Amino acid sequence: MTLIDLASDPSVLVRKAVAARADAPAQALRPLTRDHDRQVREAVARNPSTSIANLLRLVKDADRWVRWAVAGNPACDESIRQVMSQTSDKELRGLLAESRELEPELAAKLIDDVSPEVRERLATHTHDPDVINALLADRTARVRKGVARNPRTTAEQRSALAADPVVDVRAALVRAVELDEADLARLVDDRAVQVRLAMATSEFVPPHIRQALARDADEMVASAARDYRPGAGNASAVRAPRIAHRPSAGAGRSGGSTAQ
Repeated sequence: MTLIDLASDPSVLVRKAVAARADAPAQALRPLTRDHDRQVREAVARNPSTSIANLLRLVKDADRWVRWAVAGNPACDESIRQVMSQTSDKELRGLLAESRELEPELAAKLIDDVSPEVRERLATHTHDPDVINALLADRTARVRKGVARNPRTTAEQRSALAADPVVDVRAALVRAVELDEADLARLVDDRAVQVRLAMATSEFVPPHIRQALARDADEMVASAARDYRPGAGNASAVRAPRIAHRPSAGAGRSGGSTAQ
């Protein structure tokens, strides 16, 4: 009852504290989903105790940071992900694309998303082999680059990416995953310096390939191979799924930003 009373406190700091409480009852959180201060609504959106009904309300909030906070809530379920898949908010669809719990039918919808960034994020994080296969044929290079960074690709898919016509895709591939010997043998003589340089500094390249690169005709590649030190930050790791957090500087004011 005290938390319910405090949910209507005139202080934003108090209401925000109530909104973040894991033990706050639904009667306290419900009015806070309509609070005029966006930080209060955002705190409710992050609270794992928030009900599905309240999260469904918040995922449609006028403020983007509130909507994005819902995507990171562990209580987020299929009904909320359905709403996310239909939103015009590209970042919210991108956060959905990175979800480990993404249902196959929603993943299939995102394969054809109008935004290449959303498709790239799906390509990088999906665990679904059918989705990987579909995005491997995407006409946008940045999407195939996302597939190249996905550690769940098969040897056959990696061979296809090793032959991709776009340099950035091949370079991303050698930085991110282990390749079969046949693919390595082809890429060690790749026509693009960028690809050979990526190999020279990748932790996934075996020593005998790096030794070959140490004799590369391009001195920058040869030098990078000779100077390589394991664990020195050479690898390009797959970026973890984004959890949207509003920057603290200048972002603490009340009000409802409606930026899309």
